[in-house]
Amino acid sequence: MKRLLTIVVAMIFGCTTYAQPSVTNPGNKLLGIYVHQHWSYNHPYAARTWTLEDWTGYLDGVKKLGYNSVLIWPMLETIPDPMTPSDEANLAKIRKVIDLAKNEYQLNAYVVFCPNVSPKSEIGRKYTFEERPFFHTDDRVDPADPVAFGKLMEWRERLFKPLANADGLFIIDSDPGGYPGSTNMEFAYILTAHRRMLDNLRPGIEIYYWAHFGWESYSRFYETGELIPGKAEEVQEAMKLIEKQRIGPWGVASSGFGTTVGDAIGMGDKVLAFNYGAIEGEPSFPLTIFGGDRAYSGGQKQGQRGVFGNVQSHCLQLPNTFALARGAQGLPAEKDDYIAFADQLITGQGATIVEAWEALQGSDSKRMDKAAAALAKLRKTTFQTGTLKGLLFGDGTRFIDDLAAQLHVRSTLYTFKQALDKNPATHRNVKKSFAAFVDQIEAWQQRHGYSNHWYWPELIEALAKLESKPLDDTMATLSWLGEGDTPFEQVKSGLARLEDYSPRLINAMRQTLENWK
Repeated sequence: MKRLLTIVVAMIFGCTTYAQPSVTNPGNKLLGIYVHQHWSYNHPYAARTWTLEDWTGYLDGVKKLGYNSVLIWPMLETIPDPMTPSDEANLAKIRKVIDLAKNEYQLNAYVVFCPNVSPKSEIGRKYTFEERPFFHTDDRVDPADPVAFGKLMEWRERLFKPLANADGLFIIDSDPGGYPGSTNMEFAYILTAHRRMLDNLRPGIEIYYWAHFGWESYSRFYETGELIPGKAEEVQEAMKLIEKQRIGPWGVASSGFGTTVGDAIGMGDKVLAFNYGAIEGEPSFPLTIFGGDRAYSGGQKQGQRGVFGNVQSHCLQLPNTFALARGAQGLPAEKDDYIAFADQLITGQGATIVEAWEALQGSDSKRMDKAAAALAKLRKTTFQTGTLKGLLFGDGTRFIDDLAAQLHVRSTLYTFKQALDKNPATHRNVKKSFAAFVDQIEAWQQRHGYSNHWYWPELIEALAKLESKPLDDTMATLSWLGEGDTPFEQVKSGLARLEDYSPRLINAMRQTLENWK
């Protein structure tokens, strides 16, 4: 019976009908980059920490690469009521960013909302916006509870008001979001409530149903603790229900269901491909990715409205950001193209940079060491940044140092693995090479400060061979499920526990070295 109360939500919030327009950028497919801000870590790796100058440089860079849209998650969900000064400052900054994107760079500007996430205000106020851990300060609102959901929408309208110049609002159907036992009908009413909110602020703002996992499937995850992706039929049912709400203008950003999810129900013209993970997985330990076909083909796989890509550590994932844009525009992305791109980062140093990117993807420690030495030599010169310097966030030296640090991490990892393959874990060569790796990974961790989920198969395999209790106990916590009396509580505690996983793992590595002594 309680689930039927959702109908009241639609009656409370209602909706205004608008004729369905063409896409935001008529006659030109959308090519967008997602500025993800979920995780709290250091500047400039985490977008939460960006200054307006950082944003200006990044928007300038992606515009020059061919992107015509930017999607921002401003993390409104965990902002406490009343706001902290840092939250007020962030809202003011994002408002300026939206205006800057639209007016200075002619980019479409979109914002993300999670469907039913509310703040734990008493806990959230203990943190600044930049430092606030998401899964310790968030809660889920039952969309079938009209009073609780009404209060959530009232707070959301106040938060979104400064951002109402945005072209559209993306509302994800899952991670994070959902509620045990909730239905697609309730998700449709969630979008209806947001339509009314947008109309109160500025009529005509577009809504995108971000079809990532499936609303009902993720709600079952909260209900059972089993993470089973939804099927296309589930999303198609939701799309039909949303269409009946007459909430236009609206579309579908498909990140989990392909580019043709709307074709079978006559809604192919609504679909924007959101090829999540094509540039970078999320959450992922910071490491530059280069080569392979994933980013380039991700740009090629477009819906009728275009394609978006996501990034977590934007200053590190420059090669794949370039590759997705090239694929979307039908341009080549061969080695010479990457060198030309890198030359626009640091003038005349494209070959050195691309060699470092290539070496980082392999397992040849000597090649990595040689590439790191070339970067060290470059750092001592008076180098010049190029036309894409905005993507370096104002610091070419930081870019060079980051690349060298990553090479040292990977080089020492593979040296350690090779020693472990030839010798028992107690052998001095294993201990020596493991100590060198721990020194390098600690230094890299200190630079970026990321602290969430971390899964490198080659690392996990090697650490398991050490038969260290601190390592084994820590790696056992790499799970979405934690403690709790119900699956819902277990999922919530598991996600919260993961928010400090990577530093815990590195601490366990250091403890293993100390135990050997």
